[in-house]
Amino acid sequence: MIRRSKYQCLVAINRRLAKQIWGKALTPLERRSLSEMTRSHGFSIATRDMLLLEGGWYVTHTGLIKLAERHCCAGIDVEAVRDFCDPIAARWAFKATVYKSKNSTGFVGHGDANPSNVSSLVRGAEMRVAETRAVNRALRKAYGIGLCSVEELGSFSGPCQTFAAPHSNGRHSSNGSSNGQPRLRDQLCLLIRKHNLDPTLVKAYAADFCGTTTLKQASRDLVESFLSELRTAAKSDRDSLLCKLNSYAQPTEVNA
Repeated sequence: MIRRSKYQCLVAINRRLAKQIWGKALTPLERRSLSEMTRSHGFSIATRDMLLLEGGWYVTHTGLIKLAERHCCAGIDVEAVRDFCDPIAARWAFKATVYKSKNSTGFVGHGDANPSNVSSLVRGAEMRVAETRAVNRALRKAYGIGLCSVEELGSFSGPCQTFAAPHSNGRHSSNGSSNGQPRLRDQLCLLIRKHNLDPTLVKAYAADFCGTTTLKQASRDLVESFLSELRTAAKSDRDSLLCKLNSYAQPTEVNA
């Protein structure tokens, strides 16, 4: 019997883990993409090298760094792009250059971060976020990664991360997941980014939909129902959805 290669085994493991973690059978396109990225780059779902969000695969910073190590990357240079940096406004931009070998001319990537596109949880760390994004882009160019990295998505580092993880079966999950299911916060953030929605208004709409004072008080089932409702409304009639969201805007007080 011919023994399967290491990557063939990894493909099988990744497919099994994907079904366990995201709670559904992969579509043919998702399976093909996963198999191709596994065979080409050795990404592992077990170590969170890749994530499946809204039917699309995303690579992580961890996965990219491990890929560079496997290929014996000669080095990564990172420098601030001073013309686009404003420390007072916490606005940063970096240029990263990846050298695949000692004789490589280098692959360049840029990344930026400011208070408007990073989570409130990492406010004050915009410089590090910008550096990570620059490195990710340079690594993706160097090794031919067509997938966007999670850290480059503003929705994963922007205001929508103020959504707390919901309760499930009376227990609170700090990462927004339960029983191996996908993180609801990640799904919600991606929807907000994809359809350019106001996270504060979505939060208010979600709480009203679930019949709770705050979203974190809602059960997982209710939040999943809200996600389905939001996804359908955004795709079928975004204008009506925007009107609905605007109804949750707080009126501005005007002093006489």
